Amino acid sequence: MEASKRQEKGGGNKMAVTSIPFNSKVSLIFQTGTDPATGAPIKRTKSYTNIKSTASDQDVYDTAIDLVDLQKYTLLEVQRTDREKLTE
Repeated sequence: MEASKRQEKGGGNKMAVTSIPFNSKVSLIFQTGTDPATGAPIKRTKSYTNIKSTASDQDVYDTAIDLVDLQKYTLLEVQRTDREKLTE
């Protein structure tokens, strides 16, 4: 936001910003094959959204591993992305 618009909206005073956990996403990265020309792994991502932000990393990981058992590809990586809402 431009400084003039910020001044109009808030009178120029900056308030402290608060971060409120919103939800998380877990992404499973799989190797689905190998590029015949380069030998590099071909990767695909499967994401699951709306994970509770209060879920522990261990619980998210354990659930991800349970989901991997249902897949036919090799798991390369598990990623967690936390989303937060910023308010003044």
